[in-house]
Amino acid sequence: MLDSSMKGKICMITGSNSGIGKFTALELAKLGSHIIMVCRDYEKGTNTQREIMEKTGNSDIELFIADLASQSSIKEFVKRYKEKYKVLHILINNAGTMTKKWTATEEGNERTFAINHLGPFLLTNLLLDLLIAGAPSRIITVSSGLHHNGVIDFNDIQSKKKYGNLKAYSKSKLANILFTYELHDRLQSSGNLDITANVVHPGFTRTSFGKEGLSLLQKIGLMVIHPIMAIPPQKGAETSIYLASSPEVKNISGKYFVKKEITDSSPKTYDRESQKRLWIISEQLTGIATI
Repeated sequence: MLDSSMKGKICMITGSNSGIGKFTALELAKLGSHIIMVCRDYEKGTNTQREIMEKTGNSDIELFIADLASQSSIKEFVKRYKEKYKVLHILINNAGTMTKKWTATEEGNERTFAINHLGPFLLTNLLLDLLIAGAPSRIITVSSGLHHNGVIDFNDIQSKKKYGNLKAYSKSKLANILFTYELHDRLQSSGNLDITANVVHPGFTRTSFGKEGLSLLQKIGLMVIHPIMAIPPQKGAETSIYLASSPEVKNISGKYFVKKEITDSSPKTYDRESQKRLWIISEQLTGIATI
């Protein structure tokens, strides 16, 4: 069941020019939401923006350019957004990547960890005052079932000692869940009960995501299993759309969703010490004070 009151709600979706993010934006636009597309590539973003407008008849589709690998880019984007808007109703941290080799961002962080975890951490906290102003509001972060394989070595948070593309990706997806659970607890303890924070596993989805970060052997393996096991991006977007728009989950927070159902995440995600430790390290790496 979708909420007809989505009309006019400001929904921000990162990585919305393709894949799951694109179809999330498309379906929420159909409900009359005001879509804020946050994309790195101007040309791809513009093409998708135009396509969504044409398919939905919704002209309230705005494109902002930001690189989630760059903390200065995120801060500049938030500044531009706040100059125009004083509220935000839905934030969907959808953008992600997987880097083949260890690569440093301009701040010196490992790129996969920076885009998949530090980017959403920084963006969410910088926008929290607008989410509070727009309450009831919702924060949705896209993780992955690969979080079960993730391991966070707090003595090597940047994976400098030993790097593997799938290991780094799985670690970042584990971080998404630890972040969401800690965010939920902080929102609750600070009295912001009208803001929900949930995390999603979209399923193994048939998109171009991450292919540039795969080895040749991994690409061959993907070519074999993709047609058999992967679901279309429209299907992968369903849970994000559900969490953004359904009245059924308006009071549900701090949960992990798979196929629109609350599901247990890996036991390690419930470790309170890990949640708090990652949060503190993330504050240090982004240089911000949070709730």
